[in-house]
Amino acid sequence: MKAFVPYQEAIAHFLAEKNQHKEPRNLYEPIEYILGLGGKRLRPALVIAAANTYGATIEEALPAAAAIEVFHNFTLVHDDLMDDAALRRGHATVHEKWNLNTGILSGDAMLIEAYQFLETYPPELALELLKIFNKTALEVCEGQQYDVDFETRDQVAEHEYLKMIQFKTAVLVGAALQMGALVGGATRQDSEKLYDFGLLLGTAFQIQDDYLDAFGSSENFGKTVGGDIIENKKTLLYIKAFERADADQKTQLQTAYSLTNTDEKITAVKNLFVATGAESVVKTAVKAYTDKALDVLNELSLEASKKELFSAFAAELMVRNL
Repeated sequence: MKAFVPYQEAIAHFLAEKNQHKEPRNLYEPIEYILGLGGKRLRPALVIAAANTYGATIEEALPAAAAIEVFHNFTLVHDDLMDDAALRRGHATVHEKWNLNTGILSGDAMLIEAYQFLETYPPELALELLKIFNKTALEVCEGQQYDVDFETRDQVAEHEYLKMIQFKTAVLVGAALQMGALVGGATRQDSEKLYDFGLLLGTAFQIQDDYLDAFGSSENFGKTVGGDIIENKKTLLYIKAFERADADQKTQLQTAYSLTNTDEKITAVKNLFVATGAESVVKTAVKAYTDKALDVLNELSLEASKKELFSAFAAELMVRNL
């Protein structure tokens, strides 16, 4: 999104300068490495965009944006450790490039650095930002644990799934927008509405992501299709399929999830997602959450032209050939 490019460039430059020449190098070089691998940097861009919309400069928003981005990358370092992943954004993960202890320790240092960025604000604002940040950080950890727990459960309720994806993904989008709005001097009501907009949009995005994992193409999805099925993830597709299946289809779905041949497993499960109508229901859910997000956006006490940045962001984020 072109309007976000100056924000993305600003946060990239800001972070590139922060850990340079800091000692010990074996602690800080891995941090420079993971932060330098790129990514879209949409979360920190949202912080700056929200702050800018309410009157703050890019410079005033950068510490809060950095806190969000460094925290997000901290979670990636530790997620890669948990998954024993070899690659992140096409490059070796921190623990693969260095070692397990470095991955743990550098990740820990990143979390502390994220908090330090918030120290630069006046005490009253810093405390308000810190409360949002703490709540969000803990929810992200809870979401990750729910996700791990659900892999070994036969059934997951829809409300449990929604809570998991909101905590793992959507709350950080909401927090980015809310913190940026507060830096810009927005009213508490507007900052909370922006949080709700981000939460709903993040939920829509994650449901879509789960849908595309099964029904997208590698080109528009950017990852190997069928990964969630192989890992026995209880996505909304699975939940809706099991909910709508007759007795025979329920047995077929459970049998398909136990298959070891990955190609056969993916094909069998996808066929059941379609046969039960789950595929269509989930597509409708994506649109419903996106529409709810835009409804909340319209409630902001901003002139229409200032809302366009966020509605355009939503439109671009959600267009991935669903």
